[in-house]
Amino acid sequence: MWIFVLFCFMIGMLLGLQMPFLVPAFLTKYLSIAILASLDSFFGGIRASLEETFDSLVLLTGFIANSLLAAGFAYIGDQLGVSLYTAAVF
Repeated sequence: MWIFVLFCFMIGMLLGLQMPFLVPAFLTKYLSIAILASLDSFFGGIRASLEETFDSLVLLTGFIANSLLAAGFAYIGDQLGVSLYTAAVF
């Protein structure tokens, strides 16, 4: 099972490196926050799997909700003039 996951991860990384996908500069702040929130869901899924309480629906909804909320909060903060580093410091 884990070998299959690692294999798919490596294939995804290789395909991602070969495809020319450019993110506009003004979206990089929001994308980085969304990736951070997605990693939070990813590691939460690993923890739930180790505790044998994993539910794929919870992982999927948490992944989407965390990413969208984090990017939304970053956008609102940007509109209010609050820098992103303020959230990281406090």
